[in-house]
Amino acid sequence: EVQLQASGGGFVQAGGSRRLSCAAAPGIFDDYAIGWFRQAPGKEREGVSCISNSDGTTVYRDSVKGRFTISSAGNTVTLQMNSLKPEDTAVYYCAADLVCVLQTMGVTADYWGQGTLVTVSS
Repeated sequence: EVQLQASGGGFVQAGGSRRLSCAAAPGIFDDYAIGWFRQAPGKEREGVSCISNSDGTTVYRDSVKGRFTISSAGNTVTLQMNSLKPEDTAVYYCAADLVCVLQTMGVTADYWGQGTLVTVSS
């Protein structure tokens, strides 16, 4: 059974917006925080944002603060990405972990969605 399903990637011009969605299997949000990660060509995967299932606390990496917003509704976590830059180009993944800690979530996550490619043209 697929636990997480990421979608919403595509092409966008610099300065534009894109919304990514992570649909979770029922019950996932009861136990897990959800995070978004990305991996650009030739680079390591990095944490972008996560949202806690317990109190809705959100965390962002510095480079996306003020531009990206993570939110949850029902069984879906959305990453609204505004003012996109070419350096935001990457494959984006959602993941589920017991806690919302970007520094460790990439290693400790129990579930991963498939990636969705976001390409930002200059």
